[in-house]
Amino acid sequence: MLNIALDGPSGSGKSTVAGILAKKLDILHLDTGAMYRACALEALKRNIDCLDEDAVKGFISDIDLVIKYENGGQKTILDGEDVSLKIRDNKVSLMSSNISSLPIVREKMVEMQRKVAAENPCILDGRDIGTVVLPHAKYKFFITATSEVRARRRFNELTEKGQQVDYEQLLQEMIKRDYNDSHRKIAPLKQADDAILIDTSNMTVSEVVEKILSIINEDA
Repeated sequence: MLNIALDGPSGSGKSTVAGILAKKLDILHLDTGAMYRACALEALKRNIDCLDEDAVKGFISDIDLVIKYENGGQKTILDGEDVSLKIRDNKVSLMSSNISSLPIVREKMVEMQRKVAAENPCILDGRDIGTVVLPHAKYKFFITATSEVRARRRFNELTEKGQQVDYEQLLQEMIKRDYNDSHRKIAPLKQADDAILIDTSNMTVSEVVEKILSIINEDA
C-alpha cells in the first residue's frame, strides 16, 4: 500500500503540496487537521470546553465522523452533515489546537487515520504522521520554512481574502504555535529519523512537488 507522510510546522505549505501530489499520483489526500477541527466543532455544538477532558470523553469514543472522497476532494461529515466549510471558521480553528492536545482525542483520530491508510493508497499531512500515525510509511518528508517566510505566506493569503492582518502579530503567533506544537507532551511536532527534510523557504510549490515526485519515481 502506497502511504506518504508529510509533516511540518504551520504555514510550511505541506497541505497544498499534499493535495497536488495526491492528484498527480491519483491517490487519496487525508486532511488530518480537518478531523480535529470536526472534533472541535462537535464540542462547540455541545457547549463543551475543548480542554475539559472528562466532558470531551463523553462524546469522542462514538463521535459520528465520516471522511468521504468525492470529485477528487475530501468531505468531512459530522452527524450526517457536510461540515467541510463550517470547520474552517476561525473559532473552530483556534479550538482545534486545544482539543487535539487531549490524549483521548488523538488516540481516536489516529485510530481512524490508520484505518483509512490501511484501506487506501494515500498521502497524509500533519505534525506527527511519520512519527506516530504512520511510522512505517514507505515515504516520509518533513516540509519546513523559516518562521518569517511562513508568516509572510499567511499574511498574503489572508490579505488576498480581504482580511486586515498585522504581519508582526502573525509572526509572533507562528513562533508561539511552533513552540507549543514541538513541546506538547503527546505526539509533538518533530522530524522522523528517516524523513527527508525539504526547506521550502526559497522554493515554489511546483518545485517542492517535483522534488518529492522525483524521489518517489526514482525509487519506483
